[in-house]
Amino acid sequence: MSTKKDNFSPEDKNYMKLAINLAITRKGLTGENPSVGCVIVKNNQIISIGQTGFDGRPHAESNAINNSLQNLSGAKMYVTLEPCNHYGKTPPCTNKIISSGIGEVYYSIDDIDNKVKKKSFKILSKNKIKVRKGLLKKQATDLYDSYIINRKYKLPYVTAKIAISKNNLIYSENVKRITSHTSDKLSHYLRFKNDGLMISSNTLNIDNPKLNCRLNGYEKYSPKRIILDKNLNIGMNTYIIKSVKNNNTIIFHYSSNRSKIQNLKKRGITLIKSKLNTKKKFDIKIILKKLFSQGIRNLLVEGGDKITKNMLKNRLIDQFYMFRSSKILSKNKKHVIFTSNDVLNKNYKFKSTISSKLAKDKITIYKR
Repeated sequence: MSTKKDNFSPEDKNYMKLAINLAITRKGLTGENPSVGCVIVKNNQIISIGQTGFDGRPHAESNAINNSLQNLSGAKMYVTLEPCNHYGKTPPCTNKIISSGIGEVYYSIDDIDNKVKKKSFKILSKNKIKVRKGLLKKQATDLYDSYIINRKYKLPYVTAKIAISKNNLIYSENVKRITSHTSDKLSHYLRFKNDGLMISSNTLNIDNPKLNCRLNGYEKYSPKRIILDKNLNIGMNTYIIKSVKNNNTIIFHYSSNRSKIQNLKKRGITLIKSKLNTKKKFDIKIILKKLFSQGIRNLLVEGGDKITKNMLKNRLIDQFYMFRSSKILSKNKKHVIFTSNDVLNKNYKFKSTISSKLAKDKITIYKR
């Protein structure tokens, strides 16, 4: 066990904890930009806070500076990620920090973006601002797990979930709900935190789901609906087709049915033709890359057994939520068994239980 000291005071850590919590609350809601938290302190008192704006702008540092009602000369800034230093859709945060008069900047980790990485330290230091990095580095690295995947691999960060019964079924005919209403709320929270939600057409045609967020006050944050439908078998009377608006639906297909393609396009659906692999199935990694190019940075998968097993086997899921009910479902009716337990335990070494008794459901999170 390492005994190396980090030389940061308890007060420094508390301010950065607040900044990290600010970033966590906005995570998944900042579009293509990372969620950043920022705290400004002067004379040992917090005088301003800021978060990355919805859809990624303004940046947290800019918001914190603008929110302050006090003179910032000599103040300390605590920010979860290295401030940006280049012109994009907004001016560099380093410029705003320098002009504000802030005297010290603490940040947790370097930005993985090569346009920024380790450059801000030099820019701020050159302008006589004291800079320290590495404060709560481990917590910040965990916070930016999805951002690191986005930047490093040009892929969305993929979360998948599945609800299973005590006897390992994910479907039994005429059973509408496997888990509790409490677990259902967590499922909708996951929808709120992701900008895309992917299912297969088979799941869609069987369940006719809404695929929206139904937490009070958060309906407008429903994710974009993404359907995998090789032969365009989607029913035209499903809820998804009837509720298309504002480019909120993408269908991946490999169909040459021109009339159906035109019909779906007229309804405002984005159709993307995608290649099949040697097994005549979608290559999911190609689809993930296409979704990234469409601006999807955090993807939730609510698939059946086949798509879940395929993605787990190929390590295309970054974190996996298993909602296990205390119910025992009938195997005497049409049913589907969850067959991915072995793959899950083999490929995903880290797991935690967020509630051992959440209305009698057990929820386990697996990570690679």
